[in-house]
Amino acid sequence: MKINITGCAAMICLSALITVTGCKDQKQNNEVKKSYCLSKELKRDIKLVKAEIRPIEESITLTGEVESNSDKTVPFVSLVDGVVTDTYFSLGDYVKKGQVLASVKSTTVNEMQDDTQTLQAQLAVAKRKLASVEAMYKDDIASQKDLQEARSEVAILQSNISRTQKNLQLYSAGRSTIQIKAPADGYVVSKNISKGMPVTAGGDQLFTISNLDKVWVMANVYATNMRHVYVDQPVEVKTLAYPDDSFSGKIDNISQVFNENERVLKAKIIMDNNGMKLRPGMSADIVLPVNPQNRSALAIPARSLIFDNNQSYVVVYKKDCDLEIRPVTEITSNSRYIYVEGNLKPGENIIASNGLLIYENLKNQSNNSGK
Repeated sequence: MKINITGCAAMICLSALITVTGCKDQKQNNEVKKSYCLSKELKRDIKLVKAEIRPIEESITLTGEVESNSDKTVPFVSLVDGVVTDTYFSLGDYVKKGQVLASVKSTTVNEMQDDTQTLQAQLAVAKRKLASVEAMYKDDIASQKDLQEARSEVAILQSNISRTQKNLQLYSAGRSTIQIKAPADGYVVSKNISKGMPVTAGGDQLFTISNLDKVWVMANVYATNMRHVYVDQPVEVKTLAYPDDSFSGKIDNISQVFNENERVLKAKIIMDNNGMKLRPGMSADIVLPVNPQNRSALAIPARSLIFDNNQSYVVVYKKDCDLEIRPVTEITSNSRYIYVEGNLKPGENIIASNGLLIYENLKNQSNNSGK
């Protein structure tokens, strides 16, 4: 029996080739199965934005602070001396005009009430005198001057009683207690009153109420930025409390004198305060466009850019298991956008939060696949 050695060798080689090819296909399948995918937890934390063509704008950023609208702010000082017996509000509360905010015990109320009683007794006497003078005037016993003096005395006493009663009403006084009422609708933006505290007539402000439907943002303009800032200039206001939000406004007024302490000009921006996100005392960044250019480029948020080994990258999202690292080149930037060029198309979704973590995972996955 003859054995064809050549045929056997060919069979062995073919079998080995099939085995190797099968192993290679299996390895490729395993690599596909090992492709990086976003977890449900990580996907909830990421933010996607679309790359878009925008006009190139440069900008400067000024620091500033949110203040209440002085035109709609009412400070309150006590009109009498006394001691605070109760308070019925806290800092930040919204109050309605006429709402009782505090009670003050004051000897002034007792004095006004005593004055009223005294004046009323004097008025009764003056009226009797007037009636007597009128009768004598008819009988030609009293003169016209006597009659005018008697009438004048009654009128003066009536005026004094009316003024005292109005003061009591103004203080909402009962016995020796005065009720302090809100002079306007608004929020309590400052408070310097507490139970047991003595107060003096015309002394320090006890509280301040402000309507916060509109607020002022006061921007600090240094001498080096004066040439870039002008009235009616559009601005974007950003705060630490709401880093993903920007509030649009425009410069309403610029002071002509430098602040002595800060050595800056103050630029006033009147802002609609929808949602009550802007609160007096908050620090703010004010972004002003400067040097507009007559060209456009692909714009992406600054936080979406990843810098690694002297090269800038973005992570492009197509599906949860289809993400790509793309190199880009920066053209210019402002406080909101970075303008780039490279292997990135308008309308593509890029990851704008947790991008560095995803970038590292994709990079590690790629390095492991290459081994």
